[in-house]
Amino acid sequence: MMSLRFLAGATLMLSLMLPAAHAEQPSANTSHGFDRQQWNAPQKPFRIYGNTWYVGPYGLSSILLDTGQGLALFDGDLPESAPVIEANIRALGFRVRDIKWILNSHAHSDHAGGIAALQRDSGAQVLASAAGAREMALGGADRDDPQYGDLPDYPPVHHVRVLRDGEVVRLGGVAITTHYTPGHTQGSTSWTWTSCADGRCLRMAYADSLTAISASGFRFSDDPGRVAAFHRAIATVAALPCDILLTPHPDASDFWQKVARRKSDTDAAPLIDAGACRAYAANAGKKLDARLAQEHAGTGTK
Repeated sequence: MMSLRFLAGATLMLSLMLPAAHAEQPSANTSHGFDRQQWNAPQKPFRIYGNTWYVGPYGLSSILLDTGQGLALFDGDLPESAPVIEANIRALGFRVRDIKWILNSHAHSDHAGGIAALQRDSGAQVLASAAGAREMALGGADRDDPQYGDLPDYPPVHHVRVLRDGEVVRLGGVAITTHYTPGHTQGSTSWTWTSCADGRCLRMAYADSLTAISASGFRFSDDPGRVAAFHRAIATVAALPCDILLTPHPDASDFWQKVARRKSDTDAAPLIDAGACRAYAANAGKKLDARLAQEHAGTGTK
C-alpha cells in the first residue's frame, strides 16, 4: 500500500510543479532573480534510497545521509530554509545535533544561505572546496562570482574544512568523494557516495549546477582558464559514478517528475538512470558553447 507520507508528498509535488527553466533562470519579477517563497515552499521529507533522504523545501535540495555514526547534510539552502530543514530532519526521527558534517555544492545564498544557522544549531563541521570555503566566508560578496551583484548576501560561514579534489572522507560506514566542478562558481563541488537497501547498492551523485549564467556585463570568454576549467567540470560530471542523480535545484534533474512516478516511497526504479549524469553534463556543455558563441558574436548575454 502506498504510504501516507508519499501520497502527501506527491500531492504537494503536483500542485507546486515548476517550469523546468525555473531552476537556473532568474525571474524578472523577483528580487535578485529569486522566487524565495516558491523555492522555500514546504515539502515533507522522504527517503530517496537507502540511507539517503530529502529534507529540503520544495524548490531547493537539502540531502541527508545517515552514516550510522552521525548525519551528513548536503546544502543549507536559503537563510530562511534552515528551520525548514531542521523541522524535516526531526520529522524523520533524526536529531539536528547528530549532524556531523555539512557539505556545500556552491556558495550562493540559495544553497549556502542556511549553513551558518545549521552549523550553529548542530555543531557540525562544514566541508567545501578551497574556493568554496573562501566564497562562503565572504557571504555572497565574492567579486569573482559570475553572478556578483545579482545575488543577495547571506550570513558568512567560517571554520570550514577544506577538501582536496578527489579526496574521500569517511563517516560511519559511508565514504563520500569530493569532485571539484568549477564553472557556475569557482568553488562549485559535486559529491558522490553509495547507498544500499535490501542488498542492493546504488551510486548516488549530488552534481552541482553547471549553468553559465551571470550578472549583466560578465563574459566567461574573457578568462580562457575559467572556460577550460568549466569544460573539465562538465566532463567530470559526465564521468561520475551515477545511478541516481541529485542536483541543488531538484527540477534541474527532473527530480519531482521521477518521484511522482514512484509506486511507493521505497520504489527506487523511477529514480535510477545510469545515463543521467552524462545527459545532465551534455546539456550543460551545449548551453556553455551557446553562451560562449553569443559572447564572441557580441550579441549580449546574461
